[in-house]
Amino acid sequence: MDYTKYKQYPPVGLDSREWPSKILEKAPLWCSVDLRDGNQALPIPMSINEKVEFFKLLVKMGFKEIEVGFPSASETEFRFLRKLVEENLIPDDVHIQILTQSRAHLIERSFEAIQGVKNAIVHFYNSTSTLQRKVVFKMGREEIKKIAVDGAVLIKNMAKDFKGNIRYEYSPESFTGTELDYALEICEAVMDVIEPTKENKLILNLPGTVEMSTANVHADQIEWFCKNIKNRDTVLISLHAHNDRGTATAATELALLAGADRVEGTLFGNGERTGNVDLVNLGMNFYTQGIDPLLDFSNIDDIIEIYTRCTRMTVGPRHPWAGNLVYTAFSGSHQDAIKKGLEAHKEGGSHIWEVPYLPIDPSDLNRVYEEIIRINSQSGKGGVAFVLENSYGYKLPKLMHPEFSKIIQKITDDTGRELSPDYIFSTFNNVYLEIDKPFKLVDYDIVTNSKITKINAEILDGDKIVHISGEGNGPIDAFFHGVKSLIDDKIKFHDYSEHSLSEGADSKAVAYIGVEINKSIIYGVGIDSSINTASIKALLCALNRVKNGE
Repeated sequence: MDYTKYKQYPPVGLDSREWPSKILEKAPLWCSVDLRDGNQALPIPMSINEKVEFFKLLVKMGFKEIEVGFPSASETEFRFLRKLVEENLIPDDVHIQILTQSRAHLIERSFEAIQGVKNAIVHFYNSTSTLQRKVVFKMGREEIKKIAVDGAVLIKNMAKDFKGNIRYEYSPESFTGTELDYALEICEAVMDVIEPTKENKLILNLPGTVEMSTANVHADQIEWFCKNIKNRDTVLISLHAHNDRGTATAATELALLAGADRVEGTLFGNGERTGNVDLVNLGMNFYTQGIDPLLDFSNIDDIIEIYTRCTRMTVGPRHPWAGNLVYTAFSGSHQDAIKKGLEAHKEGGSHIWEVPYLPIDPSDLNRVYEEIIRINSQSGKGGVAFVLENSYGYKLPKLMHPEFSKIIQKITDDTGRELSPDYIFSTFNNVYLEIDKPFKLVDYDIVTNSKITKINAEILDGDKIVHISGEGNGPIDAFFHGVKSLIDDKIKFHDYSEHSLSEGADSKAVAYIGVEINKSIIYGVGIDSSINTASIKALLCALNRVKNGE
């Protein structure tokens, strides 16, 4: 790898930068370019019907500015826009944005496409970068500027006959590869033609068509531009970052601190090469800071479903906020912290969300807690217990956690795969709830007086009925004294706990009993509508597991 072929991007001479000490306080103006920039980068572009469905999704999410295509460059794009107009699919508060190169015949065709649109943004551009001027257009600064100015003149003239409301947007394409002074010069030349006002501002879009520098340098560029552009209060500074360096989100956030007003991007970062800046990522970042993102992500799985079906793209499992693994934990220590954090949040009753490893409440995106913890060979005892409690209602006593987690961990080690909650419960059921050999309860009778409890019971031991009796300070103690002679007089009763499996009169009771033998603790579990029967079953389960060498 010959790194000497490349040179470092030059810094901006901005000695009095202010953006590092600022904070984000409100969401920017959002413009989705999914239907244009995103669509043009798809291996199979969306059909008209798919674009209509995607458009409806964007409207539902709250986008007020939507770039719907390049109607002068494609008949499909033209017909899509006409369908939106003729079928009255554009809400009155949504601005439809179209893109056109700053070329006369394309501009004229663009105005044909937007006839009947109530609120339109005509977005025109030409490439201004040093490299493209040299190798693509072979033109100097004045010739490139003339292209922009001529386009602005034509657009303004054609707008005089447009029946709806019209706004203007200009992009010096490849802004990041353009000298700052020249980008400023060409934008001000366009301003001289459009003559924006405070009431009808010109959008100056400064695209990071190729991400070329670290995010802080991009922020310096934007702050320099904002401080030097004339009549700053008559323009909206718009960002359009691409993700070539993988830092489009950071570059956009820092550029907003630097003074930008507006952001163009796509859902899940779809777009050319590494994609556009991801508006789901950005919007949710605002949300996590207690700032209204002005976009609705509350049904993230529905958004993903429409996105993947219409674009045939996928959302990665580690995608920020939306991936199917981002609210899960495999690490045992993470699982334990999440479990305790959720319990503390529930008990504390605070409105403020504070749970370790979970920056947001997954339910805000219509995700569920049951999916938070995933079990593999790296998982700990807390994770297994969490799954059983939150998915099935079994609250294992803390001392029992290591025993069952070892059983699960052996399975994950042997199989090398993740275990589903259903598989974990099935294993729990096999190990504890369905074990009835060699001992199985047939019947019992309890007699209690003020001093002592007596129990008489019939136990199936293998294929024969055994009658036992015992005394103690309660039914469990009495039964233990009667039954332990069947297995080993050295066995000791260690601990007991129980709870209702659900609420209501028909709820069943679950009992957990640990017995100690040779300094090891073995647990049994029993379930029944009667707490006494559940406890006896739990004790027999523990004794069966001892007898079977578990």
